[in-house]
Amino acid sequence: MITPDALGAFALIVGLLTLTPGLDTTLILHTAALGHRRRAWGVVLGIQSGTLVWGVLTSLSVTALLTASHLAYEALRWAGAAYLVWMGGRLLWATRHHSSRKSPKAEPTAPTEPTAGARDEDKTRTGADDTPLGGWRQGFVTNVLNPKVGAFYVAVLPQFIPAGSSRLTSGVLLAGVHILLAVTWSCALIAFAHVLRDRLQRPSARRYLDRITGTVIATFGIRLALGE
Repeated sequence: MITPDALGAFALIVGLLTLTPGLDTTLILHTAALGHRRRAWGVVLGIQSGTLVWGVLTSLSVTALLTASHLAYEALRWAGAAYLVWMGGRLLWATRHHSSRKSPKAEPTAPTEPTAGARDEDKTRTGADDTPLGGWRQGFVTNVLNPKVGAFYVAVLPQFIPAGSSRLTSGVLLAGVHILLAVTWSCALIAFAHVLRDRLQRPSARRYLDRITGTVIATFGIRLALGE
């Protein structure tokens, strides 16, 4: 059975990892800041579903085979890099395309209800409509296609699984601690984004946010492709 001290040490490690700004934080903030709270929660659940998958696979020693196999690891790494570059490029292209066909005019001083055209543009940005399922799919694929998450679990998780205990039960318990901390942090991120929502609803602010998010996501993909 995992001791309270071991649980505390693991919680400290994954807690610091959760608080470190990264791809997950970028996805959640961007989605919530645009006012898509339902989709943002879908992204959160998708990311944590991926975390649970990695925890289970590590408990069953499947991820150890992945990291030991250079070909499998490289295939997953390149798939993840291609997906991130595509997702970031999609955001950047949407803002560039929208700017080129929109004539300059005064922006509204207060947010208005999104038009059909704005909703279509949001679909172009996110790759799906504003539904929890669309957000879940995006968060899950992003997490599962990141081999560095698997490598982290391979390096850390076995150290906290006591000898003689059920590896699957212990692994799921530890992954559950990680998920609980990550969901708690996600609540804070979504609440923060909701406070800034009115300011970010303006077209220029939305385009600026999309450019930053697209650049960050694409950069993550390029760094993953380069093995950094």
